[in-house]
Amino acid sequence: MGVKVIIGAQWGDEGKGKLVDFLAEKVDLVARYQGGANAGHTVHIKNNKYILHLIPGGILRPNITCLICNGVVFDPAAFFEELDVLSQNNIYAANRLFISDRAHVVFPYHKILDQVREEDLQSQKIGTTGRGIGPAYVDKYNRCGIRVIDLFDDTLLKEKLQRNIDYYNKILVETYRKEALSFKNVYSCYKKYADKLDRFVTDTAFLIHNAWLSGQSILLEGAQGSLLDTDFGSYPYVTSSNPTGGGAITGTGLPPNAIDETIGVVKAYTTRVGEGPFPSEDKDTNGQKLRKAGYEFGATTGRPRRCGWFDVVAMKYAQQINGFNALALTKLDVLDHFETIKICVKYKYNNQTIERFPAALHILNKCDPIFHTTAGWKRSISQCTKYEQLPEEARNYIEFIEKICSIPIKYISVGVERDQIIVR
Repeated sequence: MGVKVIIGAQWGDEGKGKLVDFLAEKVDLVARYQGGANAGHTVHIKNNKYILHLIPGGILRPNITCLICNGVVFDPAAFFEELDVLSQNNIYAANRLFISDRAHVVFPYHKILDQVREEDLQSQKIGTTGRGIGPAYVDKYNRCGIRVIDLFDDTLLKEKLQRNIDYYNKILVETYRKEALSFKNVYSCYKKYADKLDRFVTDTAFLIHNAWLSGQSILLEGAQGSLLDTDFGSYPYVTSSNPTGGGAITGTGLPPNAIDETIGVVKAYTTRVGEGPFPSEDKDTNGQKLRKAGYEFGATTGRPRRCGWFDVVAMKYAQQINGFNALALTKLDVLDHFETIKICVKYKYNNQTIERFPAALHILNKCDPIFHTTAGWKRSISQCTKYEQLPEEARNYIEFIEKICSIPIKYISVGVERDQIIVR
């Protein structure tokens, strides 16, 4: 199998967690390469639903080694909450889950600052999860972050933590009129985390590199989606890291020549959580119908997702910046309920046709979708296990997307359960 990268091809929530869990059955190692506890990867197994935020999806398969790599911002509180939920379901991570010693740590001041800044933006809110992800990455690139390895050096931890708390307390108290954080309380809490984390922490870059050299099968798991990439997404309505293919390299320490296959995960329609432009959004009855049929609510925040039709312009752009070898089309069964189905094939702006995804936000905000309409199939496909069993209209829909996007669709999800995936 080599090294495969799983990347969201839209604005996140495409169903990456399900695909990672599905493919993890035949791999040795699964590694998460960016983001933080702002992710929500949902996997349904029989009557159980698992929502993973930090821990890679491979953890739901026995004997799979899982890595939280250096590109992730690591929240110990979220991590231990997640571990507890897994252990309550008899899923144990001992000796097979490892955290990078180079990953940067999320602290309470990151979360508070994230929330108060979002409140302060009012009508210009970004739509963050409030989990402190952005501020943690700011500290990382401002070179004042605290890494996992620092938690085990008491002198260094005290020095860095005191400096950061002093700095952020000034902002929280003087600018936002919030209560100051106690150094003693934060330090005491994170020292306890360090004691519990010791057995998980290692040099994941060394571990994954050796696994690659020895020929192990490796799956790299991204969070969020390509259109939320901090460089290539609809900035500033983006995440704080690089969910695209480049992030898989810098976020794990693998060399670029290690990647054998890049798989884009895309819904059969499009959704977006939070603020920002969304050209193919349907704000009327069909959008509400998509939300209800697809149960489109954020796995991390519970917020209702904005819903619309498949966007070819955005998909081609995601392909341009990632170089997908194949696509996984998820939630095709949600379209069972529609007489006709729309596909956004181009944009219109100021009476001009646009086929490229614009960088300028004011242009993207004013782009109107140009739709191609195709017939729906109006019957359930959830029991289909082979491509040939799908209704002709469903196959026509898939093949239209394949042709116009010039990317083969290899995996098709027809239901929420882990085995409801057709492999072509």
